[in-house]
Amino acid sequence: MPSHATILVVDDDPDVLTAARLLLRQHFDRVLTTEQPAEIELLMAGTTIDVFLVDMNFAIGRNSGAEGLHWLNRILSQDPDAVVVLMTAFGDLNVAVQAMREGAADFVLKPWQNDKLVATLSVAAKLRQSRARINALSVMPPGEEMVAGSTRMREVMDTVARVADTDVNVLIRGENGTGKELIARALHRQSSRAGKVLVTVDLGAVSETLFESELFGHRKGAFTDAVSDRAGRFQAADGGTLFLDEIGNLPPALQNRLLRAIESREILPVGSDLPVPIDVRLITATNQPLEAMVADGRFREDLLYRINTIEIRLPPLRERLEDLPALVSHFISTCARKYRLPEKSLSDDAMSALRRHRWPGNVRELSHAVERALLLSDGDVLDAADFRLVRGEPSARQSLNLEENERRMVTRALDEAGGNISQAAAVLGITRAALYRRIEKFSL
Repeated sequence: MPSHATILVVDDDPDVLTAARLLLRQHFDRVLTTEQPAEIELLMAGTTIDVFLVDMNFAIGRNSGAEGLHWLNRILSQDPDAVVVLMTAFGDLNVAVQAMREGAADFVLKPWQNDKLVATLSVAAKLRQSRARINALSVMPPGEEMVAGSTRMREVMDTVARVADTDVNVLIRGENGTGKELIARALHRQSSRAGKVLVTVDLGAVSETLFESELFGHRKGAFTDAVSDRAGRFQAADGGTLFLDEIGNLPPALQNRLLRAIESREILPVGSDLPVPIDVRLITATNQPLEAMVADGRFREDLLYRINTIEIRLPPLRERLEDLPALVSHFISTCARKYRLPEKSLSDDAMSALRRHRWPGNVRELSHAVERALLLSDGDVLDAADFRLVRGEPSARQSLNLEENERRMVTRALDEAGGNISQAAAVLGITRAALYRRIEKFSL
């Protein structure tokens, strides 16, 4: 199925645009093209663009990449959360590193290989979705990173404040939807590296065959598809912060390489004999039981010790219900502005229902529930029925089997969505990948 994303391709060669349009419209909802980079901002004003694929050289005879960097900065100045992939026929590792340090999500070489271009843009589209979720989780009042009224969240934010301005490795743990990436951004923003780049890698979205090249880069000729040097994420983050999300998905063979990179502060690109020194602050995150994975031999114990010098545990929403009213109020205001709707109040019955719900998708699920209720409700006040919560959801005092309850919720969501994975995941407030894991877990 096509990805729910809009791609804008900018190149002065009409043949390139035609080739991109014919390829990408098979994989993405909407593909826009233009030969004139000056039209970028006009197109941004008229539609939401998820991924920009922009050539780096527009004038004949130029190959410095300066034009691409110029338009990269123009795009990011208009939309700081924009996801930009730059492309060029001239492979230059230094230009690629500079582009990624200035905010590019990735760098591709022309002529591209179709499957690799689609894979790169698919990962970029997921990054855009991730940034959208982070924006949805960002909360009022201005200047605060998260709603932190509850005791548990105040402790979390106090830890962030204490360790942010150090280079200590931090492991963020918590269930899906608790805001792990938001905490990583808070750590970076409050650190001495705030003026440098924060590079995020979702290890759950990278195919296992690309892990090594993605993290450490490669040299031209290192393997069949390596037609040019490529900078890895460690090099792109040099001087700044590298955030490795879903660290539990790192294959065992690469766990050893990551451990050596942390200890030696240098990396070895694929196909190279010369190590490259790196200066990064490492932040990792997971929702997996790493200790159990260590016991099973799936995760290196010495790597676990290295990445969790400081460990921050994010409580699930069901354990920080004190924050529920403030979170609901924020999401109502955010969604009302987004859809140009009047803000609505919440009935006491609705708030009671929200407090009884177990929130397996945590704050992310809550944001989706509020958005859905605001869009579908007819009255001026949001009632319990507007939230379409699963009936019979156990309260915190009941001792029903949580796994069976989770299975029931997943089954119901799939039934209501007619088997549509994207719709079911949206209803549950989790990612498609997380839903696929639950489908496999419960043999649905």
